Amino acid sequence: MPTRRLTCLAAVLLTMAGCTAPPTLTESDDRIQVVTTTGVLADLVRNVGGDRVRVASIVPDDADAHAYEPTLRDVRNVVYADVAFSNYLMLEAQSVIKTMDANLPDGVEQISLAEGATKYAAEIIPLVEDVSLDTIWLGLRARGTGSAYGVNRSSDVRLSATRADGPGRLSAYLTESFGNPDITFDSGDGFDPANGYRDDTIALPPDAHTHMSWAFDTPGVYRLTLRAELAVAVDTKPVPMGEQTFTFAVGVDPHTVPGMAGATILRDGHTDIAADIDTAELYLWSDDHGKDQVRHEPATTVIEVPAKALKEVPAGPGFRFLGRPGTQIHQLPQAVLGRHVHGEIDPHLWQDVGNAQSYVELIRDSLIAADPAGVADYRAAADRYLGELSALDTYVKERIDAIPAPNRHLVTTHDAFAYLAKAYGIPVAGFVTPNPAVEPSLADRRRLTETLRNLHIKAVFLEPNLRARSSTLVEVAGQEGVRVCDIYGDAFDGRVTSYLAMMRFNADSLNRCLT
Repeated sequence: MPTRRLTCLAAVLLTMAGCTAPPTLTESDDRIQVVTTTGVLADLVRNVGGDRVRVASIVPDDADAHAYEPTLRDVRNVVYADVAFSNYLMLEAQSVIKTMDANLPDGVEQISLAEGATKYAAEIIPLVEDVSLDTIWLGLRARGTGSAYGVNRSSDVRLSATRADGPGRLSAYLTESFGNPDITFDSGDGFDPANGYRDDTIALPPDAHTHMSWAFDTPGVYRLTLRAELAVAVDTKPVPMGEQTFTFAVGVDPHTVPGMAGATILRDGHTDIAADIDTAELYLWSDDHGKDQVRHEPATTVIEVPAKALKEVPAGPGFRFLGRPGTQIHQLPQAVLGRHVHGEIDPHLWQDVGNAQSYVELIRDSLIAADPAGVADYRAAADRYLGELSALDTYVKERIDAIPAPNRHLVTTHDAFAYLAKAYGIPVAGFVTPNPAVEPSLADRRRLTETLRNLHIKAVFLEPNLRARSSTLVEVAGQEGVRVCDIYGDAFDGRVTSYLAMMRFNADSLNRCLT
C-alpha cells in the first residue's frame, strides 16, 4: 500500500477539527482503504471486503446525495484511498465527484458502479418526463466529449445570459421539491458584463442536462441571447463556445413572429438549448431518449409558450421575482420533480435487487484487482452476499405480490423508484403536483386530491431525509385520510443502516400500508 503524506492540508484539518474524531481512512492501517460516495455503496463494499477493507463514505447518512457539499474531512479520506467507488450517472452532486476525482492519489481511479455494472447484466431505465405536461419541456444541455480539449468529469460547461429583448420580464430557474427557486437567468435585474454575467450563469458537467422553468410576465415575442464557454480545469482559461439568440412566442401566434416566416415551431416534447463543446456551437436539440434526435437552428426556430400555459404566481417571498402572488404569468414547466441535474439514465439502480447484485460483482473484481492476495476472501464473501441478495429479491417480490393489484400505486416525493416499480410490479402513480416548477397552487392541490380519490390511493410514501420538502403531500393526504408511510431511496438513517435492511423495510412498508 503506497505511503502518502499531507502537509498544508493536514495542518488545516488539525486546526479546524480540534478534538473531533479522526477521519475514517488512514495511512497507518494495513487494510485496503476504500472511499465511496454514499452509505449504500459503502455497505455493499463492506459485505464484499470484510476485514480486508476499511471503508468511508463521503455523503453522510440522512443527507441528500444530490446536494451534499464535501468537507475537508471528506477530502482527507479521498487522499488516503486505495480504491474509490461512486454511483455516478449524475446521482451525486458534481461537487462530490469533483472532490473525489481531484484528490485521489496517482494511480487510483474512481470506479462508477452504475456505469460499470451494465457489463454484469444490470438493467438501466431512462428518466421519463411527466407526459401530462402538454407544452414543450425546455432544458439546458452540454453536448459532446470535448476530447480535443482534454475534458474530464471535473470540467464545466458554462451558459450565460447576456441579453434579453421583449415586452416584459424573462426568468429561468430550477426548483427543489416544493422548495424555493434557484434563479438561473433573470432579465428583471439586467445582465452585468462587468462581472462576466456571473449572476446569470449556470455550470453543467459534460454530457449532462437539466430541466428548467421558464416564466414570462407579459405576452409577446422575446429574444434571449446566450453564450457558452468551456472550463476544462479551475486553473485554465475558459474556451469560448459560441453565442446564439433564441426566440420565444409567448401567448401569441408563433407564425406571426416578425422576420421569421416559415420558421419551425417547437411546441411539445423534450428540447434542450445545447452547448456543443466539440463544435463550439449553440443550438436547439430535441431528443426523445435517443429516438428522433433533431437539431434545430435558432435563427429559424420559434419556441412556443402557448396561451394555455398560464399559472398564478404562488405566495411566498421566494417567488416575488415572478410578480405579485396571484398574478398570472406564462410558464414552461420544469417537467421533472425537483432540482436535479442529470444524464439520460435514472441512477437509482439498486432499487432493483438484481442490479445491486451486479454492483457486488463489479466491487468484487475491483477489490481483487487492488488486492490480489485477497482473491479467495473476496470471492467467498461475494458469493455469500449474492446468496443473501437472491433471498432478498424473492422476499421483496413476495411482499409486493401480496398487495392487492388495485392498491399497487406508488406516490412519492422523489423520482427514485422506477427500478422498484419495474422489477416488482408497483407503478409510480405520480408526485404531489404535475407541475413541480413552483410551489403547489390551489389547483395543484385539487389535482392531487383527485388523484388520491380517483385511484383510491391507500398511502403515500416519503423518504425520511426529504420529509421537510413534502409538506403539501402530507397535508393533502391527511385531509383525504390517506396514510403517510416511509420509504428509503438513497440514504440510510439511525433506523435503517444497511442495504438489506433498507429493501426489506421498503417491501414491508409497501405491503403494510397498501394492503
